[in-house]
Amino acid sequence: MRMRKKKNCEARMERCSDIRISEPETHKGKWHEVFGNDNPIHIEIGCGKGSFIRGMAQMYPNINFIAVEKVPDVIVMAMEKVKAAELTNVVFMDIDAERLPDIFEKGEIKRIYLNFSDPWKKSRQAKRRLTHKVFLDRYKQVLNNGDYIWFKTDNMKLFEFSLNSFAQEGYKMENITLDLHASGFEGNVVTEYEQRFIDLGQPIYRVEAVYLGWTDERQAE
Repeated sequence: MRMRKKKNCEARMERCSDIRISEPETHKGKWHEVFGNDNPIHIEIGCGKGSFIRGMAQMYPNINFIAVEKVPDVIVMAMEKVKAAELTNVVFMDIDAERLPDIFEKGEIKRIYLNFSDPWKKSRQAKRRLTHKVFLDRYKQVLNNGDYIWFKTDNMKLFEFSLNSFAQEGYKMENITLDLHASGFEGNVVTEYEQRFIDLGQPIYRVEAVYLGWTDERQAE
């Protein structure tokens, strides 16, 4: 469903300009200067309306969070949530995930969150999925070996595709669940989209994928 255009979006964006990074590539290798500390950085790709990033930032004040969202009418709502909560450990940027290696050095990101990403259902659209090889290779360029991608979705076919993709690209999978809210997992922060499926009693699929460098080692041999 198309997002309805928000009134006064440009003015609202301007009021949040202090937490919006307009030229992120200029901070490559220097993200500690943006936050004013050396705390680990976690990034959410496709932050939606911001409930997840706000909740995580409140829960983990010693983690720095970067939220990525390309739709102005969506990111403005997420930024307003963070501003209202008076959080100082979150910034936003509107970029394509393919640009991550242009913006971060190897190891600058400790964890990537992919929550309810667009499944791009048609086969010819597979390369657009955020768990396709194209993107997984880019994530390797900003994570260190042993760092994680946390992925959750309501779409079983996308989940199956993602498990195969993680395996093929040298990621080890942990804590796989086919029904997150019946799994006993603690510390889950619910997104706006996720809440719809909780209310309907539908399952949420989740996995933690860690890159251990196996592919890179094989290439070096």
